[in-house]
Amino acid sequence: MSYLERWWRDASEAEKRDFITLVKNGQLEIVGGGWVMNDEANSHYYAIIEQITEGNLWLKNTVGVIPRNAWAIDPFGHSPTMAYLLRRMGFQNMLIQRTHYEVKKVLAREQNLEFVWRQSWDKSNTTDILCHMMPFYSYDIPHTCGPEPAICCQFDYWRLPGSGAAQRCPWGYDPQVITEDNVKERSEMLLDQYRKKSTLYKTNTLLVPLGDDFRYITSAEASLQFENYQKIFDYINKHPKLKAEVQFGTLEDYFKAIRDELDVRKKDLKLPTLSGDFFTYADRVHDYWSGYYVSRPFYKSVDRVLEETLRAADILFSLSSAYCQAHGPDRFPLPFTEKIRSARRTLALFQHHDGVTGTAKNHVVVDYAQKMHSALLDLQKFMAQSVAVLLGRSMSGQGSCTVVNPDMFIPEKEQTSYGVLPIRKKVDLVSSQVQRVIFYNPLEEDVDQVVMVLVEQTNVCVVGSDWKPIESQISPEWRNSKDLAGTRHRLHWQVHVPAMGLQTFFIFVAQGSQSCKPAQIADIKVFHPTDAFTCPPPYKCSQTEEKVVEIQNERVKLVFSVQDGLLHSWKDYKSGNVMSLKEDVALYSSYGSGAYLFKPVGEARSIVSPGGLIVVTQGPLMQEVLTQPKTDWSLSPASRMARVYNGIDTVQSFMAEMVYHVELLDHAFNDKELIVLFETDLDTGNTFFTDLNGFQTISRETRGKIPLQGNYYPMPSLAFLQGSEGHRFSLHSRQSLGVASLKSGALEVMLDRRLTRDDERGLGQGVLDNRPMDVTFHLLLESNVTSLPSIAASTPRVPSLLSHRILAQLNYPMHTFFGNIENASDVQASHLQKTFAPLAVNFPCDLHVVSLKMPEPLGFSASTSHGAEYVLILHRRGWDNSYCRRGQMQCRTVADEQVNAQDIFVELDSSIATPSSLNLIHDSTRDFGYIEISGRKGGKGSEHKWLIDMAPMEIQAFKFDMSLGKGKQSLQDD
Repeated sequence: MSYLERWWRDASEAEKRDFITLVKNGQLEIVGGGWVMNDEANSHYYAIIEQITEGNLWLKNTVGVIPRNAWAIDPFGHSPTMAYLLRRMGFQNMLIQRTHYEVKKVLAREQNLEFVWRQSWDKSNTTDILCHMMPFYSYDIPHTCGPEPAICCQFDYWRLPGSGAAQRCPWGYDPQVITEDNVKERSEMLLDQYRKKSTLYKTNTLLVPLGDDFRYITSAEASLQFENYQKIFDYINKHPKLKAEVQFGTLEDYFKAIRDELDVRKKDLKLPTLSGDFFTYADRVHDYWSGYYVSRPFYKSVDRVLEETLRAADILFSLSSAYCQAHGPDRFPLPFTEKIRSARRTLALFQHHDGVTGTAKNHVVVDYAQKMHSALLDLQKFMAQSVAVLLGRSMSGQGSCTVVNPDMFIPEKEQTSYGVLPIRKKVDLVSSQVQRVIFYNPLEEDVDQVVMVLVEQTNVCVVGSDWKPIESQISPEWRNSKDLAGTRHRLHWQVHVPAMGLQTFFIFVAQGSQSCKPAQIADIKVFHPTDAFTCPPPYKCSQTEEKVVEIQNERVKLVFSVQDGLLHSWKDYKSGNVMSLKEDVALYSSYGSGAYLFKPVGEARSIVSPGGLIVVTQGPLMQEVLTQPKTDWSLSPASRMARVYNGIDTVQSFMAEMVYHVELLDHAFNDKELIVLFETDLDTGNTFFTDLNGFQTISRETRGKIPLQGNYYPMPSLAFLQGSEGHRFSLHSRQSLGVASLKSGALEVMLDRRLTRDDERGLGQGVLDNRPMDVTFHLLLESNVTSLPSIAASTPRVPSLLSHRILAQLNYPMHTFFGNIENASDVQASHLQKTFAPLAVNFPCDLHVVSLKMPEPLGFSASTSHGAEYVLILHRRGWDNSYCRRGQMQCRTVADEQVNAQDIFVELDSSIATPSSLNLIHDSTRDFGYIEISGRKGGKGSEHKWLIDMAPMEIQAFKFDMSLGKGKQSLQDD
């Protein structure tokens, strides 16, 4: 709809009326109706929901139609997540094209190219959607009428010599204008192709698309195609002996005919049911489209940052709106409703199958990047002002919501340009000055976490909102340059931030006061120091002859090789298990790789040699190993920071953080693809697991009969290995990348690729616009806690509850804001609240708030007294209960029982919710696949309750109203 919306802006009223008439008459059908035709490998399910919703709502509100049929002819492989989301949006039918050519052959052989696509975890058949797979190489005219493109091309009349403007048919046979003399011969030739194609399907109705990219841009082409085909159709329809009827139609016409035939022939005609995905796509022998899983990874990372920032801003906007509406229509100070809509559309636009995939031309990539950068700046400014509104409210919940100083709070991270990593602001204080630091937690659960901000001084301390001292740690800020040590310092301390809430902390200069607990200075150890390395004051850097390098907390110990600084093993203190976990960094050389294709020459070769700088930082809250590996290049293409955190009752304490700084910038890395490899001692055979769109997981098998590149799969956020006795190694990612397990117990992830060649799939260039970037993984080692001695290969694999929580905190991190520098006396007298905790109770640990938003935010000068409409989208995660049920700590409830959403908020009253389709279009649950959906329940005493009762894996949307409750407990500082 992004293109249609752009045309609509400039169209005349007469053109708009004509367009609507064509659609309402069924002469023109809008299929899918998303903002774009999204990628299905890299896109996260949150972004997919956003982009389809944005397009569908615009279409409904502007044109007055609701799409029922989905059309995805160009994404490079297809995900069952898409099928699920479409069904839950009210779609009945879908069409796909790009699947492995061998898969098409197998399905065509059994006439199974039309099937019912069902989710692998669905036991009640509510996710079923009818899917049509196109049978041939492409969706252009030469590959849609039948199996012989040389013949089909002769029926593309825009290729007529002297009349059409399209490229001539490459097979040497041109189209012919249909005349009385040739209509019989041409009709029978085309009908022969139709008959051959029809043998690949079970039904008697055949779909023959007639179009291509960049077609029908002139009325001349439309006339040529229509006039010649109509003559052929008239001839066929007038000759019953041909036993065929042909007509122009829409996708809706086709699927209606199919369903009518299935209904009539229900005794002898039944479509098969399939589950699973269609990755990795190959269109020719050894040409696997696994390169785009990684192409332009910097912008894949920006995509996720925009996604989580938009979600966080939507939640703040919803809460701010509900609190501030009570104070009058003109009191809300945030004129950002159009900015939020623009940010949603920017995120939606980048989900295009040539956007997040990294397969656009350079100038298009820059345009995407500039739009995302602008959206991020707007959202950060918006959130900073929302923080001021929510903390500026009076203790009783009354008073003005106007922000006197719009710059009262600023984001801690600064987005200076579209093509560089964000810069972290620092705290610079003198005696008696205080820095107010606000943490915003966008998750539906309280978060306990060790956090970090940059400071100019080392003699600082941290206090909480109650002004009690908090243990903290100070360590150098290491930079990604030869001059490793900068002038700034990292200040770590542990925070507790309420769900969807705000918490304030204060930093000030330590002056020996009893109320101040100075930050503990970290110890620094250095191995193989270079001449350029200098120990930053006031730290003491010791050189040691130790045999191994170790960092640890109370749960985890990581051991590194002193020779090269790479990870060697992992010890879990609770179980006593020690797992061999060998890390390596390697490069593939490629001869034919491009933006789409991955075509390596042999296996990856390690680039790490003995030596290289190793810097170990150790303190009470955080320990880390910085490795700048020795390579054949003066500037290594990658360095790595490995960390463990030692917080109390934190999710962090169970995992290891690995941050790879990647700079594949020099021409020396042309036609190279960089990977990180983890080799464990788990006996995994040829099986490993990846996620699909951050929504579900799927088993992968490494097959020796296909080339290496065919064994690479998309990893939007998670991959894991599981041994026969239940030991599991999980890798959680902040961005989409490509992953493989080429031998038992090994997991490799591609980090970046630099390519000089075009792979002849339409881009027309290589990929040489690499950017310096950070790739963050959270690693987790778990042991099965059941008594099962082994796990059957057929047992479904889903993440543990702990794994889900680690992934949530990685992908939806806390946002940090700085207040203006204040004097200590002013802080004590400040009217600003220090805590904002909107939830009365946390959601169950397996119930994730996908979104809380106002889908069509109104300016409050136009708002009405009854309040705005809000949407809550929930996902009940599927999780493996053979691992620790409580997610190791804090998780007291899961969503096995109904949740009363009516009492979730402390001060806000919410109306009984109306169940909705995920695109917010349909309110009848049968339209989107449910027989019954959670929501209002009958029975004594429950008529005014909003009860949530969801099956694992399901995503549900609810529309409701919120307003400031009368007589409810107001929010107070701790």
